[in-house]
Amino acid sequence: MAAGWLPRPGMLGVLAMWACNSAGAEIPNERIALHGATPMEDQQRAVDKLELGQPGPPAWVDRQVWQLLIPGDNQPGLERVALGRALYFDLRLSADGTVACATCHDVARAMTDRRPLAEGIGGKVGRRNAPTTMNAALLASQFWDGRAGSLEAQALLPIVNPIEMGQPSGEAAARAIAADPLYQKLFQEAYGRAPNYVDIGRAIASFERTLIFLDSPFDHYVRGDAGAISPAARRGWVLFNGKARCVTCHPINGSNPLGTDDRFHNVGVSARHQDFDALAAGALAILEKDASPASVDGLALETDASELGRFLVTRNHSDLGAFRTPQIRNVGVTAPYMHDGSMPTLWDVIDHHNKGGEPNRFLDGGMEPLALDHQEIDDLVELLFAMTDLRFATQNLAERDRQRQLASKRRAFRDDDLAFRRILAFEHSAAPPSAPTRTQSHYCVKQ
Repeated sequence: MAAGWLPRPGMLGVLAMWACNSAGAEIPNERIALHGATPMEDQQRAVDKLELGQPGPPAWVDRQVWQLLIPGDNQPGLERVALGRALYFDLRLSADGTVACATCHDVARAMTDRRPLAEGIGGKVGRRNAPTTMNAALLASQFWDGRAGSLEAQALLPIVNPIEMGQPSGEAAARAIAADPLYQKLFQEAYGRAPNYVDIGRAIASFERTLIFLDSPFDHYVRGDAGAISPAARRGWVLFNGKARCVTCHPINGSNPLGTDDRFHNVGVSARHQDFDALAAGALAILEKDASPASVDGLALETDASELGRFLVTRNHSDLGAFRTPQIRNVGVTAPYMHDGSMPTLWDVIDHHNKGGEPNRFLDGGMEPLALDHQEIDDLVELLFAMTDLRFATQNLAERDRQRQLASKRRAFRDDDLAFRRILAFEHSAAPPSAPTRTQSHYCVKQ
């Protein structure tokens, strides 16, 4: 079921550096499969080392909340998880036999692909960053715009999307595996019938419900181990709940351990480059003729209308440019960030929020300058890295060092005047592009 591996030079060498399994043992750099993914057989071994939990409510998750997120016709069971695991890594679900779920949700890369934008069959690149499937079971809806209401629905759409897995129909995907005796046996054990498209989605969702990663140093800290995180991370936690106002959109509590409000906000990512009104008019014209899930999926992944975000689902102008508040669990190992992968480091993310985002008519009302100084930003970043599950500890430390080094080169001229309200956003927008702010001559990153 796995493609042969190929040595890939250049940019894929950077991706290969992060092909580490949960125990920190590196997968050889030359073992890179099609589309830059880790070979499926290597990913399968990495899954074994993760020691995933059994079907059922995971530790530290409210049982009632967990049960509400599982459809009544797809209660978890060992047979369904086993089937879903096999399907998650099966390249035959794609039209050309080169893409599996694990291509963009790579186990060795924290269930994402570590690329700004995801790549599908034929090397086609979409318009969205591939979010991690870790803890996706605890989200109220799926995708950056929430266009899928369940894990089951999410698992099916990429299979028939023309630039992801490219099958002409769900029936074609089922036929690709239907003659396999192993699948005939697994589907019968899991669902009591032959291989079919709907059960493919149900099984993959069942496997993804075992991908719960909530055992981080931060969790040990909030349960009473004061030494579990560094003094900087403890200061970051105070900022998170206070001056930095992170908790407004990233609440963490017993019912919601992920640190997301499960809502959609325009925080000004790429806003200066978009004409939201023109994009909305064009999208509405298309949706008036065809508002099917496939049509919305195509607009989101294949066209400039991708930047409309939640609007494609609701057609409500208040949702223009709004995207899901991402979970902050394991965020240290799931770079790059934002729906378009445009921010390489957590320092970039906090800088963006510190200045109040990019001005646009649909900017969320909660986006305001935060006046965080250099040390406070570093403390917040330290906290975020402390939220990575201990099973990815080795990768997390390496990624923190990599991002710090990258940020020290990228952040020479931050919009400090905006963060401290020495200049207001509308003044900044009106200034000539070549006009420096007062702080550009002296700002540097603290090493």
